[in-house]
Amino acid sequence: MARPAAPRRLPLLPAESRVGWTAYVWLIYLLMFLAPPAARMWAGRAGIGDWAVTLLGLAIFLFTYFRAYWVRGRGLVAIVAAQVALGVIYTPINPGALVFFIYAACFVARLEQRRGAVLGIALVTLALASMAWIAAVPWVWWAGGVIMAPLLGAVNYHDARVARADRKLRLAQEQVEHLATVAERERIARDLHDLLGHTLSLIVLKAELAGRLAERDAARAAGEVRDIEQVARQALREVRDAIRGYRASVQDEAERARALLAAAGVEAELDIERVALDAASGETLALALREAVTNVIRHAHAGRCRVRLRQQDGACVLEVEDDGRGRCAPEGGGLRGMRERVEALGGAVERGPGGNGRGTLLRVTVPHAGPLAHAEGGRP
Repeated sequence: MARPAAPRRLPLLPAESRVGWTAYVWLIYLLMFLAPPAARMWAGRAGIGDWAVTLLGLAIFLFTYFRAYWVRGRGLVAIVAAQVALGVIYTPINPGALVFFIYAACFVARLEQRRGAVLGIALVTLALASMAWIAAVPWVWWAGGVIMAPLLGAVNYHDARVARADRKLRLAQEQVEHLATVAERERIARDLHDLLGHTLSLIVLKAELAGRLAERDAARAAGEVRDIEQVARQALREVRDAIRGYRASVQDEAERARALLAAAGVEAELDIERVALDAASGETLALALREAVTNVIRHAHAGRCRVRLRQQDGACVLEVEDDGRGRCAPEGGGLRGMRERVEALGGAVERGPGGNGRGTLLRVTVPHAGPLAHAEGGRP
């Protein structure tokens, strides 16, 4: 049986691992450790050996103190154990060493698990009281320590929880920003595919037609060239709109589909009911219509294409049917992008044979976002 994976620790943020100015302020409590040897020196009872032992303990503590800002988990437990050991070793000869227990209580409060932090504070406080009793430390020294150790430990525990919550929030925000960036890139990729695929197909068709007409009907060829210029300018505007956040209209896209099908020599039959749609649904249906018509021109080799938009069972249904030969073709990137957009709105994309057994029928269904508006002539 596989062992369950250990919970992933949150990485330290730079602000958490950096030793700020407050870390140096808290060192003021070390005056308690330096006071007894200073008093003995003032009384003429402290020598070089006394100060050497004191400074050695101070150096060891300072190493553990600053190291504690850079470690977590077991490393932090080891730091706390070292500080408690210093307190145990030095308290019999220096009652000010009880301050080491207070620092240990503050650092053990930074453990991520609540149970470990609370238990650690209690054990360090108990060790402080026990050592003070064993070494017969005057109550003036240990009474404050017994109060300060759990009090400062609780304060540091609260601060550590707030810091971890802030760290989780920052990591979550970074993740959301990353996902939003990825989604925006995918949106732009899908929209550019749909926009440029449709427009470039129209430009190619008109360019081929202008080439064929150049020798026998120069006036009409010039007209096709002017159309190419207009389509190219429109494509440039649409690309800019896609980058900013494209918003397409089903009715506008239907007119473009009619022009594209006519240029390709495909008979177009459009039946577009005017329905109320929100921006996302309208844009999705418009781009779906663009992709479907583009595929008819490129791959179906159809002679007729029928486009229908209607309300059905509380949803908007777009159908694009042709009499060509592309019904068995595998889905490409455009259809996959269409399916992703539609399914993101809770809709569905279906593809199958046409009603007469020939060609392809593409049906796109999206949730209806508003009341059915009046039909304007049935056909745009």
